[in-house]
Amino acid sequence: MNIDAVLERVDRETGASLKQLKEYLRIPSISTDPAYTGEVRRCAGFVEKRLRAAGLDTEIVETAGHPLVYGEWLGAPGRPTVLFYGHYDVQPVDPLDEWRHDPFEPTVETGRRGERIVARGATDDKGQSFTHIKAVEALMLETGSLPVNVKFLIEGEEECGGEAIEAYVRSPAAERLGCDLALVSDTSMYGPGQPSVLYGLKGLLYTEVRVRGAARDLHSGTFGGAVANPLNALATMLARLRDPEDGRILIPGFYDDVRPLAAGERSAFAALPFDETKYGEEIGATALWGEAGYTTLERVWARPTCDVNGIWGGYQGPGAKTVIANRAGAKVSMRLVPDQEPDRIFRALAEHLRASAPPGIEVEVDHLNGAPPVLVDLEGPLVDAALMGVEEAWGRAPVRVREGGSIPIVSTLSGVLAAPVLLIGFGLSDDRLHAPNEKMDLVNFYQGIRTIVRVLDRVGSVDPGA
Repeated sequence: MNIDAVLERVDRETGASLKQLKEYLRIPSISTDPAYTGEVRRCAGFVEKRLRAAGLDTEIVETAGHPLVYGEWLGAPGRPTVLFYGHYDVQPVDPLDEWRHDPFEPTVETGRRGERIVARGATDDKGQSFTHIKAVEALMLETGSLPVNVKFLIEGEEECGGEAIEAYVRSPAAERLGCDLALVSDTSMYGPGQPSVLYGLKGLLYTEVRVRGAARDLHSGTFGGAVANPLNALATMLARLRDPEDGRILIPGFYDDVRPLAAGERSAFAALPFDETKYGEEIGATALWGEAGYTTLERVWARPTCDVNGIWGGYQGPGAKTVIANRAGAKVSMRLVPDQEPDRIFRALAEHLRASAPPGIEVEVDHLNGAPPVLVDLEGPLVDAALMGVEEAWGRAPVRVREGGSIPIVSTLSGVLAAPVLLIGFGLSDDRLHAPNEKMDLVNFYQGIRTIVRVLDRVGSVDPGA
């Protein structure tokens, strides 16, 4: 196979690739908001169309939630089979007034590293996973075939729990997903120009806490001091989740199953170039803070966390309203590490919150979604070949890193398919995932396409039975 000709095609067609990416990003596929259900389905249709244009047989798989998009090309008998995973859904755009442009009108800006595309989904995960489709398309158009068999499974619920794909992968219908290697691009590189392979993801526990006091809102003068204030109570309960001095989480039993960081991992983390001052400046933080006894990288990548993601209750309008609101609530999430189990941690959290509530306050805690943590085994000839392809594309070897985020389906794919799952991302830590002005550097988008071409070429040279 003339790989250079394929790469030349990729370079010639950057304009067309960018145009298609913009079309993709214009679809407001916000999966967590029922008001956008139609747009999520429209986005699934766009993905299916692009897979067909790349030469694959395709299907939109109906589920109890948002549809899955499946595609395959199995024209390389005796060669390895690569399964690509991605998601076409995106996060909500709030707060809207902090965006420089309409979040669903992708805009190319010039930044300090060159051009970047700004839009919701630019890097999480439309821009990154679109590199897979464009790489396969370039190979098919230039050579008429692929060096491997490929399958695509692209979901529309990653940002709202991933229940549909979880059920599908565990169902008999998923026999079609059998592969020798799974490849995911939904993560970040360690730094600009430094390719990375991810071997560890944190798990997730996402909850909603609601507290209730009296049967109605009360006058704060007439009834103040007579009953517990739900807002005061909730603030105290949330404050008791973490020690304000050393950052440790105070839920009884929370650390019982935490797998300690191995000495070799701590040494490897410490050897990576990391500037805490620059890290703080990039995110606009005047100081870094977290669990005592661990470095910033160790805390982000390999120690569990607990954060309040939202809080509400009481009067929010202009001026004063002297009222004791009768209810309040909060969203609380935890990022978990091996070998913590989300369900057990949820029970411990709920018990701790109820024990922290004063008399007269009713507490409800809902388990909204979660995912187990995962560590990926980066061994074997297929993985070695894929990483060689990454190195050829970037001119330097990928570093091995962990990540503080969660991709719920990764552990399921690894367990059910019994195949290595390779996480090779093309985003950067400053891409503003889940925040206003999300972006992706266009050099990384185009280089991502080239990287996948190289990876497929190298993996195709490996005997899957070896």
